[in-house]
Amino acid sequence: MDIKHYMEQLGQQARKASRAMARADSATRNRALTLIADAIERDADLLRAANQLDMDAAAANGLAPAMLDRLALSDKAIATMVEGLRQIVALPDPIGEISGLKFRPTGIQVGQMRVPLGVIGIIYESRPNVTVDAAGLCIKSGNATILRGGSEAIHCNRALAKLVKEGLLGAGLPEDGVQVVDTTDRAAVGALITMPQYVDVIVPRGGKGLIARLIEEATVPMIKHLDGICHVYIDAKADMKKALDIAFNAKCHRYGTCNTMETLLVARAIAPAVLPELAKLYATKQVELRADPEAMAILAAAGYPHLVAAVEEDWSTEYLAAILSVKIVAGIDEAMEHINHYSSKHTEAIVTEDHTDAMRFLREVDSASVMINASTRFADGFEYGLGAEIGISNDKLHARGPVGLEGLTSLKYVVFGHGETRQ
Repeated sequence: MDIKHYMEQLGQQARKASRAMARADSATRNRALTLIADAIERDADLLRAANQLDMDAAAANGLAPAMLDRLALSDKAIATMVEGLRQIVALPDPIGEISGLKFRPTGIQVGQMRVPLGVIGIIYESRPNVTVDAAGLCIKSGNATILRGGSEAIHCNRALAKLVKEGLLGAGLPEDGVQVVDTTDRAAVGALITMPQYVDVIVPRGGKGLIARLIEEATVPMIKHLDGICHVYIDAKADMKKALDIAFNAKCHRYGTCNTMETLLVARAIAPAVLPELAKLYATKQVELRADPEAMAILAAAGYPHLVAAVEEDWSTEYLAAILSVKIVAGIDEAMEHINHYSSKHTEAIVTEDHTDAMRFLREVDSASVMINASTRFADGFEYGLGAEIGISNDKLHARGPVGLEGLTSLKYVVFGHGETRQ
């Protein structure tokens, strides 16, 4: 296969399809999403079989446990894909919405209209559910998309691509509105990120190595985050039960996700009480705790078996594994200083019953999602009510945090006149 020619063909088809996608009314786009959801439910057994082919090959190739976890397509994952599509259908259609319309002294009216971005290229690893989430959001927001999933999920992605095309055609939309790159050749990524004539924006979802490569090579603008070094800070005035539940869930619910806690910060005043109790919970999952000297002393006294002295590198490491950095801090000021220095600006949480501390944390922590008394694991589009997400952005321009429908649109100025001319 001539990869450059193949990718240019996909780009040309996507550009042509983008005009039809943008023209389509809300009912048509929602019809396509409903048909795709129905097809996924209907063919769940076929999807599981395709996923098993991927899982077997990945295991044989020695794929890391965290990546295998991402690759697995469980019954729950299939149900979540379907529910995500139905949530997207239920969301208000942003396209064509005009806001801020005002009369000017000259008599003209000036406002802004929300419009699709055009063609979105999405590059992701492992998770087959991203194929459906991304396709659904792009269809709803009137965009065409080119999806390049990881080579380890090729069988499942091909199966999902057929169902997406079925839904598009059933609703009268062009089948090229969503195209899945049907090659595992890495050169396809290089081509996709250097086709600004066909692709308007790239959304990468993958490991740090992938994102770093794209930052270096891409000539198409990106909506991205590099890694997820997320923190939970347990304040001196935290409720003990909330602290235990949140700090355990934020780390142990799933290890291989970008919104998993990687560093736990604990106020010195509450550390002797909360750390031994947390140690009991983490021991059930055999979590390795990499602790600073103060935390080390408390955890060692509690008899914690999986204990390692933290080094400087730990505070800036995304483990994606059963490993957690632990640090004792004097209070909220030191916690926020640590977070703003080491965080990847993804998601941070404070556990406290002190309203003043909570509101300071919201205002002063410079991350895309900041939480009070909740697990960092909530930081995704589905849980935020976006229906799904196309990715997470820790940039400050255009989109920040989970990127849903609005993040896949732009604004243009519109002017209503009545024959006015400028004097």
